[in-house]
Amino acid sequence: MIEPWIILATAAAGGAGAVLRFAITAAGARLAPNFPWGVLAVNVLGSALGGALIAVIPATDAWGDAGRLVLLTGFCGGLTTFSTFAVDIVQLAERDEKLRAANLNAIVNLGLGVGAAAAAYAIAALVVG
Repeated sequence: MIEPWIILATAAAGGAGAVLRFAITAAGARLAPNFPWGVLAVNVLGSALGGALIAVIPATDAWGDAGRLVLLTGFCGGLTTFSTFAVDIVQLAERDEKLRAANLNAIVNLGLGVGAAAAAYAIAALVVG
């Protein structure tokens, strides 16, 4: 069972990540309105932070599972779910599952994610006229 303080800390960290995402994407939109530089920035930042955390947390064992939940699921997840996607690929590669990591996971996530967004957009556009 997960302790209540871990749930609250994860929620607070997720909120902090979401606020940072908002600030970065808003700044990106003001600086360069013709390309989503802010989204790219949070994806890269979140992925880099997630990669560092999966190396540091087990090595320090300071927070263990609680640290992973609060920092990875909470903060990085609030900042960008792309970081989770990127970290999953790195962890698959760490387990010598490079083909699955590089090909199957990346292609399926990107293909289905973009496909679902396009299909939902088309359906919603038909419904609202």
